[in-house]
Amino acid sequence: MTFLRSTLLSISLLPALATGLAQQPATKPVTPAPAINHPATSSSTVPAVHPANVGPSYVIGAEDSLQITVWEEPNLSETVLVRPDGKITMPLLNDIAAAGLTPAQLADDIKARLKQYVTTPLVDVVLLASKSKRVFMMGENSHVGPIDITPGMSILQAIATAGGLTPYANKKKIYILRGEAGHQQKIPFDYTRAVNNGDMQGLTLVPGDTIVVP
Repeated sequence: MTFLRSTLLSISLLPALATGLAQQPATKPVTPAPAINHPATSSSTVPAVHPANVGPSYVIGAEDSLQITVWEEPNLSETVLVRPDGKITMPLLNDIAAAGLTPAQLADDIKARLKQYVTTPLVDVVLLASKSKRVFMMGENSHVGPIDITPGMSILQAIATAGGLTPYANKKKIYILRGEAGHQQKIPFDYTRAVNNGDMQGLTLVPGDTIVVP
């Protein structure tokens, strides 16, 4: 009888025990670490450019490479090469004369043209590479081919920039060819005299000159 009473008591306590377990607080959930919000990259972000080392008065010429940035208008921003005719081509604007202008002047011209398409356009023009200010070395030079020149560079400075003359160079018979093909002027240059006397002979180079060292 006692056994039966104990069994019945145990059975009667089971619902209460189950209810008590159900009411116990669940394991405390782990709070996830806060997400790190990385700034979104704007489609109008201007790519990094590496401008050529020239002054603000630099005049653009054929074969120069330009980075044209229209702020907030990535579809209008371009990296362009100035064609032999001195022009560049841009979206919406087609052909634009670039040669003979400074980068700031070209930026102003592009800005004025874009006003019919863009509200208050902001334009930057950066020279990436100067290919129009070149002379050409031929003959007994350490380097043969084109070299970039700076404003006012002399023939002595150009020869030094190209690595100097070879041991076989005829230093007294050097000359410059200047002008268009078929109408070139031959300008003699005595290298030995220039070095010994510090005499540049007034020979400041101009883009397109060819220095010939026999």
